[in-house]
Amino acid sequence: MKWFNSLLFFASLAVTCTARISESELRENVAKGLRLVSLEEGVDPVWRTDDEVLKLIADDVGFFDVTEIYDINDAETLSIQRIADTVAFAAPSQDDVVATMFADVSQPTMEQYLANLTAFNNRYYRATTGAAASTWIRDTLLAVTRAFPASGATVSLVSHSFVQSSIVGVIPGSDRTAPRVILGAHMDSINNGNPTSGRAPGADDDGSGTVNVMEAFRVLVTNGFKPVRTVEFHLYAGEEAGLLGSQAIARSYKSSGVAVRGMLNLDMTAYIRPGTQTVIGFLPDFTNAALTTFTGTLVTRYLPGTRFITSSACGYGCSDHASWNREGFASAAALEGDKANLNSRLHTTSDLVNVAGFSWPHSIQFTKLAIAFATELGNGA
Repeated sequence: MKWFNSLLFFASLAVTCTARISESELRENVAKGLRLVSLEEGVDPVWRTDDEVLKLIADDVGFFDVTEIYDINDAETLSIQRIADTVAFAAPSQDDVVATMFADVSQPTMEQYLANLTAFNNRYYRATTGAAASTWIRDTLLAVTRAFPASGATVSLVSHSFVQSSIVGVIPGSDRTAPRVILGAHMDSINNGNPTSGRAPGADDDGSGTVNVMEAFRVLVTNGFKPVRTVEFHLYAGEEAGLLGSQAIARSYKSSGVAVRGMLNLDMTAYIRPGTQTVIGFLPDFTNAALTTFTGTLVTRYLPGTRFITSSACGYGCSDHASWNREGFASAAALEGDKANLNSRLHTTSDLVNVAGFSWPHSIQFTKLAIAFATELGNGA
C-alpha cells in the first residue's frame, strides 16, 4: 500500500499535462527502459526513469505504471469506467454455511503462512526472492487442492514481463456464465531504501492480506464450498511498483468480457495503533459505494463486536482495488483501521510480527470477512 503524499502529488501535476503517446514514442521509450506513469485521473501519463519511479515509491506517491496496458488507439483506456453505485446486493443469508467455515479458520496456519512469507529476504517484483515467493504461494495452495480434488479448485501463476508472477486460485461455480467474485491482496513487498536487495519482510504490508486470502481459500476448499458463482483468489505481483499485477489481470478480464460481481481488496489487516480503537476500515475513494455498503453489512452480520468505519481517503493508485475500479468493476477495500492509523513500518526492515500493535485476532477478522464475502456473493447476493 502507498501513503498518499498530497504535496508531492500536486507538485507533479504541472508536468503531467502532455499530448497522448504515439506508437513510435511508446516503442522507443520502452526500449530505453522508461516507464509510463499515470499520476492523476484524466491527465495523460508521463515517462519516468526507473530511479524516478523508485523516488515516487519512496515519497509514497500513489500511481499506476501503465507501460504494459497503454492503448494508443483508445482515448479512454486510462479513464475510470464508472459502474453505478446503485447496483443492488441481496441481504446476507448464508448464516449456517458461514458459521461452518468460520469454525475452521486457524490462527496457527495463518502464522505459519506469514512466517514463510517473511522468511524471504524480500518479495520485490524484480528480485529472485520475489519470484520464489510467488512459487511458494502457488505450491502451498496447490497442496490444498490436491488434498481435496473433489473441490475442482485450481491454482495457477500469471506471468508478467518481470520475474514475479501473480497467483490466481479458483473455486468454480455451478453457473460458469455468472459474474465472478474476487478476493485480492498483493504478495510483493519493498524496502524503500534498497528495493532490489534490501530486507523487506512485509509482515503487515501486505503479508497480512495475503495470508487472509490464502486462509480463506484453504477453509473454503477443505469444507467443500460449492458456489453458484465462480470465486477467485488473487495474490498480485508488483503492487508496490504501480499496481502492475492487478492492472494486467483486470485489463485482461475487461478485454475478454469477463463479468465480475465484486472484488474485495485486503491490504494491511493486522495492526492496531496503540491507543486507538479496534475497527475495520473501508476506503471511500476509487471503490464502489454499493459494494462497500454491502461488505459493511457482512461485518455487522457475521463479526459481532467488530465495528467498521469509513476510513479517510487513500488517494490515487493506492492499492489493487483501484485497478478493478478503473476497468469498471465494483471493488471494495478493507484495511486495519483508519488510513491515518496504519502501520508506519511499511516498506522498512521493521515490518514484522513482533511490533507493538500487531494483532492476530484482528487479522483473523479479515479472513472471516473474506470468507463471508465469498460465501454470500458466491451464492447469489
